Amino acid sequence: MSDGAGRALGNAAAAEIQAMKAGIHPVYETRKFHCYGCGTEWTTRTTLKPASGDGMVHLDICSNCHPFFTGKQKLLDKAGRVDRFRKRYAKVTPADTTDK
Repeated sequence: MSDGAGRALGNAAAAEIQAMKAGIHPVYETRKFHCYGCGTEWTTRTTLKPASGDGMVHLDICSNCHPFFTGKQKLLDKAGRVDRFRKRYAKVTPADTTDK
C-alpha cells in the first residue's frame, strides 16, 4: 500500500483503511426539528427518527426558550429559607432537666 505521493504506509495508517462493519450503524440523516415552546424550526443532522408523520422531530423545549440558556431562570432565596428555619425552631427550647 502507498499514499498518493508514492510513500509506503505504516501499520497505523493501514489500520485506518479498513471499512466499517455493515448493518450496525444508525442512519445519519438531515432532519428538521420543531420546538413547541417557541415555535423555532431548524435543520440539522441526526440519528433520531421522527415520531410524527410530517418527518420533523418535535421537541417540548429547546435552547432558545429554555430558562437556563435564556437567563430568565428563577433563583431560590436560600438565605431566606435558612432564616425561616432558624426562626421556626428557635422558639422550641429543650425542657430543663434537674436532678432530684
